[in-house]
Amino acid sequence: MKKIIFATGNAGKMKEIREILSDLPMEILSMKEAGIRSEAEENGMTFEENAIIKAKAVAADPLCRDQDIVVLADDSGLEIDYLNGEPGVYSARYMGEDTSYRIKNANLIERLDGVPKEQRTARFVCVIAAVLPGGKVLTAKGTIEGKIGYEERGENGFGYDPIFCLPDMSRTTAELSAEEKNAISHRGKALAKMKELLKEEIHTVG
Repeated sequence: MKKIIFATGNAGKMKEIREILSDLPMEILSMKEAGIRSEAEENGMTFEENAIIKAKAVAADPLCRDQDIVVLADDSGLEIDYLNGEPGVYSARYMGEDTSYRIKNANLIERLDGVPKEQRTARFVCVIAAVLPGGKVLTAKGTIEGKIGYEERGENGFGYDPIFCLPDMSRTTAELSAEEKNAISHRGKALAKMKELLKEEIHTVG
C-alpha cells in the first residue's frame, strides 16, 4: 500500500488528515489531487453506511483499480440531543448543501432558544471507512461530547465548530488550536484509530 486517497475536496479536512496520518509511509492525496471526480449518493441511514458508500465509489474509479491504493472516506456530523439527534447524517445537507454554515449555525441556535445549558448536549460523530487493495473494508469511529453554545465563537474551525462548545462551555472547537483539536476531535479520534488499523495491515502485508 503506497498511497492513500481521501474522498474529500475539503482543504481544512485534508490539513487535519495529513497532520494525523503523517507518520504512515504512504503518500496522502485528496480526490482532486488524484484526478478523481467520483460522486456517490449518500443514501445510508448511518454515518458508517455513508462512509463505506463513498469509499467504495472512489475505489471503483479506474484510477484506483489495479493499483496499490487505500481509499479512505469519512462521514461525520453533529447530533443534538434536544433536537432528537438532528442534523445527524444530514449535517452537510442541513437546510440545503449550498446553505452557508453561518446560516445553519444561526438556525440551530434559534431552534434552541430558551433551552437551558444542561439540555444543550450534543456530539460530533465521525466514521472513517477504508477500502484496501483487494476490497477489504475497515471502519473506525470517533466522537466528542459537548454542548451547543449561544452564538458563534472562534475562527480556527469550520462547519459547526463555532457553535460546538467543550462540555464546560469555556471554548468552542473553533477556538482551539489545530493541535488541541486534533487531540480531542471526533475526526482526530477516528483517524487515530484508522491509522492503527492501517499499520496492522501494512505489518501483515510486509
